[in-house]
Amino acid sequence: MDYLHQEIEGKWQQWWDENQTYKVEIDESKPKFYVLDMFPYPSGAGLHVGHPLGYIASDIMARFKHMEGFNVLHPMGFDAFGLPAEQYALQTGVHPAVSTKDNTQRYRTQLKRLGFNYDWSREVMTCDPDYYRWTQWIFLKLYDHWYDNKSQKALPITQIEAYFDENGTDKLDAACNEAMNFSASDWKMMTPLEKQDVLMNFRLAYRKVSFVNWCEELGTVLANDEVKDGVSERGGFPVERKPMLQWSLRITAYAERLLREMDDLEWSDAMKAMQRNWIGKSEGASIQFKVEGLNLRLEVFTTRPDTIFGVSFIVIAPDHDLISMLTTEDQKDEVKNYQNSVKNRSDRERLSDSKHVTGVFTGSFAVHPFTGERLPIWTADYVLKEYGTGAIMAVPAGDDRDFAFAAKFGLPVLEIIDRVNSEASNRESKSGILINSDFLNGMPVQSAIKASIQALANLGIGKRVVQYKLRDALFSRQRYWGEPFPIYYDKNGLVHTVEEVDLPVTLPPLDNFKPTSDGKSPLARATEWINFDSEFIRETDTMPGYAGSSWYFLRYMDSRNEEEFASKAALSYWKDVDLYIGGTEHAVGHLMYARFWHKFLYDIGKVPTFEPFRRLVNQGMIQGVIESLYLYKERKDGRAHFICSKLVDEENKEGLTQIPVLIDYVKEYGSDNSYMDVDSIKQFMDWRPEFKDAIFECGNGVFENGQFYEKEVPSFNIFTHSEVGKMSKSKFNVINPDDVVAVYGADCFRMYEMFLGPVEQSKPWDTKGIDGVSKFLKRYWGLFFNEAGTWEVSLENPSREMFQILHQTIQKVRVDLERLSLNTCVSHFMICLNELRRIQCRHLLILEPLTILLAPFAPHITEEIWRKMGKQGSVHHARYPEADPDLLVSDQVTYPVSINGKKRAELSVPRSLDGQELESLALAIPEIVKWMEGLSVRKMIVVPGRMINIVAG
Repeated sequence: MDYLHQEIEGKWQQWWDENQTYKVEIDESKPKFYVLDMFPYPSGAGLHVGHPLGYIASDIMARFKHMEGFNVLHPMGFDAFGLPAEQYALQTGVHPAVSTKDNTQRYRTQLKRLGFNYDWSREVMTCDPDYYRWTQWIFLKLYDHWYDNKSQKALPITQIEAYFDENGTDKLDAACNEAMNFSASDWKMMTPLEKQDVLMNFRLAYRKVSFVNWCEELGTVLANDEVKDGVSERGGFPVERKPMLQWSLRITAYAERLLREMDDLEWSDAMKAMQRNWIGKSEGASIQFKVEGLNLRLEVFTTRPDTIFGVSFIVIAPDHDLISMLTTEDQKDEVKNYQNSVKNRSDRERLSDSKHVTGVFTGSFAVHPFTGERLPIWTADYVLKEYGTGAIMAVPAGDDRDFAFAAKFGLPVLEIIDRVNSEASNRESKSGILINSDFLNGMPVQSAIKASIQALANLGIGKRVVQYKLRDALFSRQRYWGEPFPIYYDKNGLVHTVEEVDLPVTLPPLDNFKPTSDGKSPLARATEWINFDSEFIRETDTMPGYAGSSWYFLRYMDSRNEEEFASKAALSYWKDVDLYIGGTEHAVGHLMYARFWHKFLYDIGKVPTFEPFRRLVNQGMIQGVIESLYLYKERKDGRAHFICSKLVDEENKEGLTQIPVLIDYVKEYGSDNSYMDVDSIKQFMDWRPEFKDAIFECGNGVFENGQFYEKEVPSFNIFTHSEVGKMSKSKFNVINPDDVVAVYGADCFRMYEMFLGPVEQSKPWDTKGIDGVSKFLKRYWGLFFNEAGTWEVSLENPSREMFQILHQTIQKVRVDLERLSLNTCVSHFMICLNELRRIQCRHLLILEPLTILLAPFAPHITEEIWRKMGKQGSVHHARYPEADPDLLVSDQVTYPVSINGKKRAELSVPRSLDGQELESLALAIPEIVKWMEGLSVRKMIVVPGRMINIVAG
C-alpha cells in the first residue's frame, strides 16, 4: 500500500480541527508546560523554508511534553501592527487592515499545512481592538506609576504627589529625567501645568523633547536598533537626529533588575552577554569641574576617578545642554558647523567608529579641582548626551579614544600609571600603580579609585554613582498603522487619560497614509477623530511595533477575557513561559522590552512571576543559496556587460558588481559549477527587461542580441557566483515551504529541517538530503504492509533483540529531546528502523511504541498508522514510551583483541562468557591465528567487558 502523504495529511489536519484535538484548558490535576514561539509579522511574501525551523522544534517539544502528562499551552498569533503594512499601503493603495488580514490568512493556512499543534482558539492579533485595548491599558498603568529606588519597585503616581505635599523632594530617591529640588510649599504653589511637568519627570511613561532618529522618507521616528550606518534598516532611507516631543518609557529604572534577575534564567551565555552589554552598567564617579569665567559647574561622569591627575582636557557632546553657554563668540561658527556635520550620525556609529576622530574647541576652559590647571573644553561626537552626563574628563594616558583625540589635536598626554610590574600593559586596564598623582601616588588602581572618590566627596564636588548605557525607550511613532495612545489634551496643554471603561481608543478610517509635511502622524488628517470634543484633542502619534509584542505571551493565557488582560486564575496556573524559541535578532529589542513590561506588571500585582521566559532557545537561520552574475561597473557602449565567474580574479574584481539572479534560472545552483545556459539567459532578460540589450561573456564566446557568437564550441554556459546567505526576497532565493510540502509532505519537511543540524545553528537549505528522510518515512510505512500492500503486523512476542533495539532508541530520543538535540533524534529513528528491517520485525509490541515515539516528529503518518492499528482517539494523546533499564544493557559485548598491545581483531560474544572461554575464542580468530604464527602465548590479559591482550613471544 503506497504512502500517499497529501491525502493522509489533509485528512488528519481536518480531523484535528473538527475535533479540537489541541484545545487546552486549565487542568489543576496536571503540571503545566508553556511552549511559545516568537510570533511572526505577517508579510505579503508568506513563509519561506527558514521561518518554520523554530516552530517545528517547539511543536515537537509541545507534543512530547503533552504525551508525558503535562498540560501544554502552545499558542500562535500575529504581530500585526507595524511600518511594513503602512509602506505597502503607500505603494499599492491597499489599506493596511486589508493587507494584514490577507497576509495573516495566508500565514495561518501555511502553518496549518505543516501540522502544528497550536490551540488556534487562543490566537491573538496585535491590531485587533479587543487585543490592543489591553496594550493601551498597560500604557495607562505605566503613565500612572513612578519608580521608587529605595523599594526597587513601581508605585502609584498618587503616592509621589502625596509625598510632595508633605516633603517636597527632600530625601526622595526616584528614577527621573533630572534631579529636582523644591519644598512642599513650592509644590503647592505650582500651577497644574507646572505640576504636570514635574510629574512627567518621574512617570514610567512620560512625554518630553528628545533627540530622535527621524526618517523623512518613512515619515516616522526609528529606534536605535532600526538604524544602521545612518540609514533605516527597512528601505535604506536617510535618518537624521532631530529634537521632537515624544512619549518614552522609563526602562532605565529597571536596569539593575534587568541585569540581576537574569542570572537564574536558562538562557545561553551569549544571549545574557548581549543583554548585559546593551544595558552597559558602569560604576564610577560624578565630578563637577568649575568653568573659568562663568558661574557654572560642568558635571562629568568617569569610571576611572583615580586618573583625575591625568586629565588634560574636557569633552562634551555636540548636543550638550550647556554647549551654547560654553562656546565663546569666536568659536560659535566652527561649533555650529560641527554640530550640523555630526547630527545625523547614530549613537552606535559614534561609539563604534574609533578611526573617525573629529572635534572642535569651544573656547572655554575648566579648572582642575586639585591642581588648578586650565583644561580646554572641546566638543566631539564620541561623547553622547544621553550617556552619563554628556561630558567626560579626557585622560589620554588611560583611554584609547582620548589618546587618539589628543594625538589628532596635539593635546597633552600625562602618564599617571606605572605598569612596569603589571600583568596588563594596555592603556585601559585597571591595574598598575599610580604615579604623578599627588596623594594617590603609590596606590594600586582599585585603592586609588576609592581614595579619589572620597577626596572628591570631601571637597563637595564628587560622589560615587552607577550609570547605564541603556536609554529610555522611545514610544512614539508618526504613522497610522499602530495602537492609538489613550491620551488627549486640553486647550492649556494638560495631558488627560482615557477612562479604562472607554478603552479601546480605536483607529479611525483613513485612506491617506503619507506623513504630513510638518512631520506629524497621518492621524493628524482625521480631524473629526482628533477633535472629538470642543475642549480636547487626541494624541496623533501611535505606539511602536514592540508595544503589542511586549506582553502577548500573557494574553495567550486567557485570550478571550473581556474583563481583564488575563484572569488571576489563568495567570496563577500558567505563570510564565517554560520554553521560548525565537531568533537572536530580538535579543536587545523585544526581549528587553518584554522583560521590562513583565517586571512592571509584577510590581503592581498583576502577574505572579518577575521574569516572563524561563528557558530561551535561539534558533539558527536556514540560509539560502545566493546566485549572482558579475556585471562590469563601467559598461561598454552604455550596454550592461556580464562576465562568467570563471573569468573573474582578484585583479578585475574591483571593477565588477554582483546582480542577484532568481535561482530558478540557474542550473546546479549552490555549487562551484552553477551556470546559466541560453534559455536561462533569455528567462533572465524577460525577468529583468533593463538587461534585454546586455552582453554575456563566457570563456568560449559571447551571447548578445539573442545569438551566441562562438569561439571554440557551439554551446554557451555562463557560470554564476554562488554563496550562502540570508534567505530573502531581495536575493531572489526564497523557497516556499508549500512547494516542498506538495512534493514530499509536511512530515518529511518537518523531519528534514530538524535533520539539517542543531536547532541553534545556522545552516544552508539543501534539498539533496531530503530524499533520505522521505525514504525513511516510506520504509516506516512499509513496516506495516507486506509486498502485496496488505496490512501485516505480527501479534507474536518479539525477541529480546527487538525489544533492546526499541528501548535503546527510546532512551536516546528521550535524552536528546530534553536537550533539544532534535537532529540526533532523527538519526536515532533512522538507525532503529534499519535495525528492525534487518531482523524483519513486524511485531505490534515493537511498532506500536515506536509509532508513539515518532509521533511528535511526524504527526500525520503516525496518526494514520495509529488508526490502522485499531486505536481510538489521537496518537498524540497516548503516553510517551519510557525505556526499560534492563533492556538498555546489551547481551553482546565487542572486545578489541590485541597482541602485545596492538589491536589485531575484534570479538563479539555474549556478555556472560567467562575469562577462560574468552581466551579460547580469541585465540581461534583467523586474524589472530595468522599474527601468532611463529609465536607462543606467554600470558593472556582479559578485562571483562573491555579488552583482551595476548602477550606473545
